[in-house]
Amino acid sequence: MPSEEIALLEQHASTAELSRLLLVYLARSSDPRQILGSVLPQLVPTFRCGRAGIVRQRGRGWAASDWIGTQGPLPETLIGEVVDAGRGKVGRRQVEGSWVAAPLDVGDAIPRVLLLGGCDPDRPPRIEEIEAVARLVGMALQIARRQQHSASRCERLAAMLRIGAQWSQTEHSSELLEAIAAAATRLLGAERASIFLWDRSRRKLVGRPALGVEGGQLEVDDSEGIVGAVLQSGRPRRWQAGDDGEAEVNRSVDRRLRFETCSLLAVPLWDPQAKEASGAAPAEWQGEARLGVFELINCRSGAFTEEDVEALEEFAAQAAAAIRSTQTREALAECRDRMTDSAAEGARVIGNHSTMVALRETARRVAETDLAVLVLGENGTGKEVLARSIHFQGPRKHQPFIAVNCAALVESLLESELFGHEKGAFTDAHQTRVGKFELASGGTLFLDEVGDLSPGGQAKLLRVLEEKIVVRVGGSTPIPIDVRVVAATNQPLAEMVRAKRFREDLFFRLNVVTLQLPPLRERGEDILALADHFLHQFAHQVGRRVPRLSEAARRQLLRYSWPGNIRELRNLIERICYLCGGDTVEASDLALSSLAGPLAMQGETPAAAPASNAGRTLADATRDFQVQHIEQAIAACEGNMTDAAGRLGLHRSNLYRKMRQLGISGAESES
Repeated sequence: MPSEEIALLEQHASTAELSRLLLVYLARSSDPRQILGSVLPQLVPTFRCGRAGIVRQRGRGWAASDWIGTQGPLPETLIGEVVDAGRGKVGRRQVEGSWVAAPLDVGDAIPRVLLLGGCDPDRPPRIEEIEAVARLVGMALQIARRQQHSASRCERLAAMLRIGAQWSQTEHSSELLEAIAAAATRLLGAERASIFLWDRSRRKLVGRPALGVEGGQLEVDDSEGIVGAVLQSGRPRRWQAGDDGEAEVNRSVDRRLRFETCSLLAVPLWDPQAKEASGAAPAEWQGEARLGVFELINCRSGAFTEEDVEALEEFAAQAAAAIRSTQTREALAECRDRMTDSAAEGARVIGNHSTMVALRETARRVAETDLAVLVLGENGTGKEVLARSIHFQGPRKHQPFIAVNCAALVESLLESELFGHEKGAFTDAHQTRVGKFELASGGTLFLDEVGDLSPGGQAKLLRVLEEKIVVRVGGSTPIPIDVRVVAATNQPLAEMVRAKRFREDLFFRLNVVTLQLPPLRERGEDILALADHFLHQFAHQVGRRVPRLSEAARRQLLRYSWPGNIRELRNLIERICYLCGGDTVEASDLALSSLAGPLAMQGETPAAAPASNAGRTLADATRDFQVQHIEQAIAACEGNMTDAAGRLGLHRSNLYRKMRQLGISGAESES
């Protein structure tokens, strides 16, 4: 057999072996450079050449990207003709002296050529074989790049998931933006990153973080530079020093930051909610869907690639969702804080009397704890206001404040109201109901008029306070509760304990800290401070100018005994604001209130009463005083006989008995 045919057969066998090796290399590695590092050394003996390598276009010339053997000057004319042939143009040659070349396609737009040098001119490699090998190498590199891209994308997505979990715990936007920028620079190999959020009202892009800028925040016009172009077009932009578009790079920012931008990649940030609602293609998304721009500066490996564009777009999608979520949480938290502050403003304990100053200080210290508090005081002294003040000064202020009037709880429904019930637990239980303890979970439960609880109700309440567990009526599942209990009453609980009308163990459970609210008549000038407060409050509600109290009216307010305490004063001022049309409240205007009859009488003629009793017996005068005193107490309590009895230091049944003895109307209504 001729030597030429023998050489041809050997070359075919070597090419087949090279194909097998490429498959082996692909199975072992997805790194294109490692594959080339293994394949190129095999080309030299296979084709009996001195050197082999891959050359690629760089600028207007050619450069070797991978090479085996001495390189020397490259045959650029031959390489150019081979590239033209690969592009469908007329290619005249693929051999020049000892050089043989074939186009190499690795799946991108950069021209590449497989080049063999130092070949034997008498026995040159067959062009068909070289082209076949180039195709095999190109396919192998494309497969490796796809594998590498897939593996890199999986790693990147896994990293994004881990980072996203951390982002979800970030409460403030500024911290989140810095965390996103740090993660982007680390994962995508950039020197710096900034997230520009679009302030539509001011037509500004606000970027954070901005190193070297005071406050870490940079503002640019929303049509300025590459970030502005990306925002307006909704398309990513890539830029490298030397490319067209140098004028779009904002060098003024570089000068301010003493920094040089060599490469840049920017992609749009899409609002996930607006984007989903639009249902359109990205090019058709409206401005409402544009949240801002994500920018990377200076790729550490030289230039940003299309893979970096894809990676940053994926990263931006995760970042936009986290940013929008954090912004929503911040808005909700701000709204919650405003509502809490507004509620706390309505729960201020007003007054400069020494007893009130000391009481406020004690309440402030107690508010920071979870100690049970017992608030004592006459009706209308502001026991619930004090309880709310304690709640809003403590760590539970953002949680519920639930008030329960124990005097209104019927024995048969007490458990259902406090602890809840399951569906079908009793007649008319058509659905499951959550009790007051569950509603107050995490917050404060205010038990008003706790002294009016029945013995059975006291026992049930004590059990829950000790075990911190409730079981709904008709249910069997223990439900843990976390509430702070503040109780209040106008009754002398200590005396009730001694009289066996209130459980001693419940009394000590509630009475960890006792706060005693003084009656309004003992607070001096606080009466005027409260009156002014209510004047401003109700005038604002009515929409009128705040009226002023005349000196005569102020003196009259100070002289009155205020049996109804702050509640009575509040009602009086409310009626004045609605019914008194002038800018000044005179003493005569105080009679506009139905409760002000005693006020006007006592305030204007304090010495007339003794004169009117002249010539009368002591028994008659005493009887008249008792009638008047009882009627005033009933009027001050707005007809609530239980409250009136407590104010007079009597039991309800004893009050009715006394009224019958004195002939006071209403005694016959006792059940």
